[in-house]
Amino acid sequence: MPPSAYKAFQSAILLCIDDNPDVLECEKAFLETFGYTVLTALGGGKGLELASIHSVDIVIVDYFMPEMNGQEFAVEMRRLRPQAPIIMLSAAVDVPKQALRLVDAFIAKDHLSSQLLPVIAQLHECRSAIPSLGYDA
Repeated sequence: MPPSAYKAFQSAILLCIDDNPDVLECEKAFLETFGYTVLTALGGGKGLELASIHSVDIVIVDYFMPEMNGQEFAVEMRRLRPQAPIIMLSAAVDVPKQALRLVDAFIAKDHLSSQLLPVIAQLHECRSAIPSLGYDA
């Protein structure tokens, strides 16, 4: 998809969660250049707090984090906002299958620059195609 196509989704609000502030800042800066509104959290608990007060279109979460890993976050996020697509990231390849079943997409961090934008666009497009029930969950 050409970069101009990503602009069509610029109204999307993304929630990025990672325990590494440098990674989080890079993700935020990168995604904002494509017009996304990006909320950030330095852990799963803060991410859930932000998701409870903001209507997020897509959640991007790291798997390996202290206190609450990506799998534990995904379980709680599904309870809080069941329809919000979740993208899980990891630098490791040994993410448990039960964690992967909880999310809509998985991206290895070494493929982040080439895969993140297409996956966000695909998930946002799929979510937009679902007819609204006329109320917010």
